[in-house]
Amino acid sequence: MRDTAKASDLLDWYDTHARTLPWRTSPSDRAAGIMPDPYAVWLSEIMLQQTTVAAVKSYFTRFLLLWPTVEALAAARDEDVMAEWAGLGYYARARNLLKCARAVTELGGFPQTRAELEALPGIGPYTSAAISSIAYDHPETVLDGNVERVMSRLYTVLEPLPDSKETLRAHAAGLTPDQRAGDYAQAVMDLGATLCTPKSPACGICPWRAPCTARAEGIADTLPRKRPKAAKPTRLGIAYIARREDGAWLMERRPDKGLLGGMLGWPGAAWGDERVAAPPLEADWQKVNAEALHTFTHFHLRLDIHIAILPQDVEIEGLEFVPKHSFSPKALPTVMRKAFDLAQSAFNTASQ
Repeated sequence: MRDTAKASDLLDWYDTHARTLPWRTSPSDRAAGIMPDPYAVWLSEIMLQQTTVAAVKSYFTRFLLLWPTVEALAAARDEDVMAEWAGLGYYARARNLLKCARAVTELGGFPQTRAELEALPGIGPYTSAAISSIAYDHPETVLDGNVERVMSRLYTVLEPLPDSKETLRAHAAGLTPDQRAGDYAQAVMDLGATLCTPKSPACGICPWRAPCTARAEGIADTLPRKRPKAAKPTRLGIAYIARREDGAWLMERRPDKGLLGGMLGWPGAAWGDERVAAPPLEADWQKVNAEALHTFTHFHLRLDIHIAILPQDVEIEGLEFVPKHSFSPKALPTVMRKAFDLAQSAFNTASQ
């Protein structure tokens, strides 16, 4: 049986305190029958995976200006979308974004059910529940990090994550109402983002203050518990950054599958325990006296940087020269941009 009283209390709070977000339809608009665009809901949810709301806002707004419909996004060039995505990270999301947009366009629109949504590229259990709930008001259980934290405190779930995930999901399902499911899903996420925060939760003004068992026990700020994370390993690599005499940059297109898949970057070898990458061609390579440091989800990376000026008539297979007028550092993945910044500084110093 669903706890409709708790859901009602939370919705009352949300009607007054809902965050204003560029992809969100306000509670008052929804009450007036104005439902959100499934395209906007889907796009925001994909962008928000492993990324903060603050970081996503400008990307979301720019994407909608460039590609206002899913059909427009489906027709976009891959390299244009990947360039606009640069800086958000987790580039597999961008590749799946395009695949999904094209699949949805072929279908004639977004499906509504979780099963149909999960058949699309890049849409898993959380995203399917969010789209089905927020865009179509289906009573699906949305479970992100904010909701997990709220449920663990509301019901004092002491088992650590990720082992407790299904317990937390069951608690969340017991609260999801049949009516206003989309508003409720956003309300419980807002509660975790604004009041039931990881540190120093604002229990005194929480709409679920009374029924929260962890607050009553004085341990709310200690939950959820998590299993200790393994230390991230450090990988090493080399970036060979070469500029032709006319200002064009020598670059490689990374394989579609894998880290930074499909993105332009600097020639080098696989990142591992040793730096073993041979230069892509014979040249007067100079090692830069600095490393590009970057942290990915599962490892830290340290890149040595070697630079060279190449003659105008140089030829090389498997790589491409990007003309000076077409090159934009902003379109590079963050780690490649860090390497470029160090290389550019070294080029400038050498020319003085």
